Amino acid sequence: MSSETVEQSVESVIKGGAGVIQLREKSLSSRELFELAKRVKSVTDSYNVPLIINDRLDIALSVDAAGVHLGQSDLPCREARHILGNDKIIGVTAPSVKLAQRAQADGADYIGVGAMFTSSTKPNVKVNTIDNLLAIRKAVDIPIVAIGGIKRSNVLALKGTGINAAAVISDIISDKNPEQAAKQMCEILAKL
Repeated sequence: MSSETVEQSVESVIKGGAGVIQLREKSLSSRELFELAKRVKSVTDSYNVPLIINDRLDIALSVDAAGVHLGQSDLPCREARHILGNDKIIGVTAPSVKLAQRAQADGADYIGVGAMFTSSTKPNVKVNTIDNLLAIRKAVDIPIVAIGGIKRSNVLALKGTGINAAAVISDIISDKNPEQAAKQMCEILAKL
């Protein structure tokens, strides 16, 4: 996928109603990711939509992104909060009650819980359960973003779980009309 396609896709999903954009590119060099993040941030800034950088605190800082999303093998949330300060957003992937409580205690603004469904972007990840998601919701006060394999065709299965948002990649980006796909997803999410 070319950087122009990434930028066009970002603009399309924002026009469709996406309220936050997370840049997740695992295969780029640091310089390539930095350059792409700058270009994507120019798009998100023009729509006043926050840009979150996945895993890479250095890139988030260098492009002045709205924040960073950290996995369990990334820099700990407490250290990231110390570096970023209180004005930036920090999300943490936390697929268990214990990890979610730790993320909240360490200053996370939200947690990502999943994978809720099988996913083409992470095919070997264990799928989480609705019961575990409900237990996490009871254990923390910060927002929860459902992640992993979220599609328009399955997101209603999360109704009643208390999630605050859902992270969606392939179902929208691979659609012939990403703007319309994002709009449909937002309409479905409003029913949760």
